[in-house]
Amino acid sequence: MHDNRFDTSYFNFSKEDLRQLCEEDRRKEYAAQLHFIYGALQEKGYNPIAQIIGYILSEDPTYITAHNGARIIAQRMDRDEILRMLLENFLHETKNNN
Repeated sequence: MHDNRFDTSYFNFSKEDLRQLCEEDRRKEYAAQLHFIYGALQEKGYNPIAQIIGYILSEDPTYITAHNGARIIAQRMDRDEILRMLLENFLHETKNNN
């Protein structure tokens, strides 16, 4: 008997479908993490946007508060991936508004 559990065609998904699902999950995960970091910065009285931008541009973790583990979460995120997602989202949103 042939085991089809790991054959994507068995589930009627293409490899591209699976890639897109993984990308969507990663976007949701990064969004949740950024919202968490934003909230931690806000709770400590910082300007969250300025602090996150400072961290992304410099990779200096002290831009992100250690409050509630926000700094650790930020350091586990890929800054290039954050920038890519933010730019894609911005371009998508502004294209739909024009």
